[in-house]
Amino acid sequence: MAYAAAVTTQAEPVRRNESRAWWLRALLVAQAPRPVLAALRDDSREAAEDRQDAIAAVVFLAGLALTLASSQAGSFADDPDRAGIVIPVWLFIAGLFVGIVNYWLGGGVLYLALDWLGARGSYRQARHLLALAAVPLTFSLVLLPVRLALYGGDIFRSAGSDSGSGAHVFTVLEAGFALWALVLLAIGIRSVHRWSWARSVSAVALFGALVAVADLALNVLGG
Repeated sequence: MAYAAAVTTQAEPVRRNESRAWWLRALLVAQAPRPVLAALRDDSREAAEDRQDAIAAVVFLAGLALTLASSQAGSFADDPDRAGIVIPVWLFIAGLFVGIVNYWLGGGVLYLALDWLGARGSYRQARHLLALAAVPLTFSLVLLPVRLALYGGDIFRSAGSDSGSGAHVFTVLEAGFALWALVLLAIGIRSVHRWSWARSVSAVALFGALVAVADLALNVLGG
């Protein structure tokens, strides 16, 4: 018993160091994606717990970025009652909700696509891969202060001063971050599962098709 307690005590600092290392890896995944994403091959419970905090932060920030890019954000302040402190509170809650939904449901869709193509990974591994691939979406948040400086609160109103060519520029930039995320996803699939580029890109295409079908079904049901 004493030996087991000593081993546990010695392992705790190592685990804390590994958890801190994942915060750095989450930042570096866009610069050096292959070694970072290849680390997801270790899908043990301990390894998953080490990266969970960094993954949770990326999930929230990516959800916030997706919320800001949505049509709901562009018309949220059309109601006069939605102003001031209401907007940041809504962004926080909506960003958290969108991030969680995309993490769990999007991760499930990615797992299904990979499974259909013969992968032997877990649902948890697919979720973590999707989250790390979404890091470029979090970088798109740097556009928010620029948009606020240029257009102020009009970015939350329909037909505000941010409409026109200026809005198109930001739309193109946001699309660029989304494309970057898809490229990272393909690199991640290739790195984790040791697949060919053709098979990895096919997995991304299948994932995108399944997401599009699910989104269409939700729109039909909601309409």
